[in-house]
Amino acid sequence: MSNHALAERHRLAELLAAAGPDAPTLCAGWSTRDLAAHLVVRERRADAAAGIRVGALAGHTQRVQDGYAQRPYEELVRLFRAGPPVFSLFALPGADEVANTVEYFVHAEDVARAGDDRAVRPVPPGRAEALWRRLPMIARFEAGRRSPVRLALTRPDGQSLTVGPAGAQVVRITGEPGELVLFVYGRGARTELAVDGDGDAVEALRHVLPLP
Repeated sequence: MSNHALAERHRLAELLAAAGPDAPTLCAGWSTRDLAAHLVVRERRADAAAGIRVGALAGHTQRVQDGYAQRPYEELVRLFRAGPPVFSLFALPGADEVANTVEYFVHAEDVARAGDDRAVRPVPPGRAEALWRRLPMIARFEAGRRSPVRLALTRPDGQSLTVGPAGAQVVRITGEPGELVLFVYGRGARTELAVDGDGDAVEALRHVLPLP
């Protein structure tokens, strides 16, 4: 069985190392140093990781992350590359693959696509299928709750899933699974996505998520 999370971890570590500590990313306000610190805190500091999702704990998380960001950048990349320590929840069998395939794919693209001179690579077919399997859940959580329209997320082969308010106008977004994942995370729409829908509905969606 392919370990897509491990492959994306290695790719992300290589991208971080090559970019250096002060490169931009697609994470608003974060440099590569900030992103590396986030990745290390997420899997090595369970006391702080909860604040990534829970607003009431965000202050503690930010303080811990800021502390890690003061460490040598090479150390942060090395800790991330090494994988979760034995006491981490991500070290449980299968947890890394389930929890981190999308996480590391998105963050790898955050680094790779932040600079205009960095090439975008095709996603291996097996990994694209893994991303597609996870898309329904993350689309509902990341985009479906705040989209003013019904989103029909569609692959070039015609497979589709819908999220968003029932009865609302439908906007169809067509692209490869990896592009659809990045879209629902709001990571800067690319021309590889095709958008089809009523003009007013498309404009309403544009206020929530970037569109080509």
